[in-house]
Amino acid sequence: MRVIFTGGGTGGHIYPIMAIIERLKERGISTNDEILFVGTQKGLESKIVPAAGVNFKTIKIQGFNRKHPLKNFETIKLFWQATKSARQILQDFKPDVVLGTGGYVSGAMVYEAAKMHIPTMIHESNSVVGLANKFLGHYVDKICYTFDDAAKEFSEKKKLVKTGNPRSQQVLSLHEEKIDLKKTWNLNPQMPTVLVFGGSRGALAINRIMLKSLMTLKQKPYQIIWATGTYYFDKVQEKLKGIDIGTSIKILPYIKNMPGLLPEMTCVVSRSGATSIAEFTALGVPVILIPSPNVTHNHQMKNALDLEKAGAALVIPEDDLNPNNFVSSIDHILLDEKYATEMSKASKALGVPDASDQVIKVMEEISR
Repeated sequence: MRVIFTGGGTGGHIYPIMAIIERLKERGISTNDEILFVGTQKGLESKIVPAAGVNFKTIKIQGFNRKHPLKNFETIKLFWQATKSARQILQDFKPDVVLGTGGYVSGAMVYEAAKMHIPTMIHESNSVVGLANKFLGHYVDKICYTFDDAAKEFSEKKKLVKTGNPRSQQVLSLHEEKIDLKKTWNLNPQMPTVLVFGGSRGALAINRIMLKSLMTLKQKPYQIIWATGTYYFDKVQEKLKGIDIGTSIKILPYIKNMPGLLPEMTCVVSRSGATSIAEFTALGVPVILIPSPNVTHNHQMKNALDLEKAGAALVIPEDDLNPNNFVSSIDHILLDEKYATEMSKASKALGVPDASDQVIKVMEEISR
């Protein structure tokens, strides 16, 4: 099966595609030569996709500028130019199906594919539908989604298929390489442990609250692994110079093997991006979510509230974050084994262990 994938800008648009590509190859449905990822040169995809050995092409496009509406004339002009580039790519590659996950680049690619009567579909990872996917919902053959709230935003109900986030299945297949806490960081594998992180670059609000809470946390009967993010690591180290934080707190810039660490954690403190949530629910990890307020349509808050409603998460809005509610939330999970177990069950109930296969099934159906 020849497939064009398209999406970009954020990890939430890229990682689901990478999980599907991996599964297509595992199952022998598509070879590397039968897969093409179309993104932009400036987006995160331009680093991640070629590094994974996946065929990659770019088209020039930009998003709408909400602060300077006059600049959107250029955006519209670029969109129509991008559809011409998209048409050429589609004619050259001759895909059996085109799948978009969001971002303006997917808007041009999937729209043009639909106009050419090529089978098309989109996948929405968040609880709030992005602008590109909302637009494409009118044209595609199928709409795959993760959160029920997202489904409510599409008027084409017959097209909807709940598949979950493909990253869930990928994480489950990876987590066998578990990190040994004793060997890696000299931590006690039998002691409750919380992972605090804010993504690869880190989150300023999470790092600030950790700095304010460290002296209280170091006295607790549990362990902490704090990944500051590569951007903030040196700054955090400088602030803690000469301060004794004890042996139960380990501070790192970044964790490469997250699927190997998550099964060992009693609890995680994190932002609430779609990819992270897919990982947590696949493994049934209780979470304390501090949604980023700096995202489109506040979708991280809505993602987080969906988990909280299901009993799988505690949510602290960034504006309300303080040492008291931060530490007490960690205590609530790490010091109450029954509560942690209930949260874990609720989290796992939300995970979709065969999400990639479910998306692939839809791809096969429409490509026929």
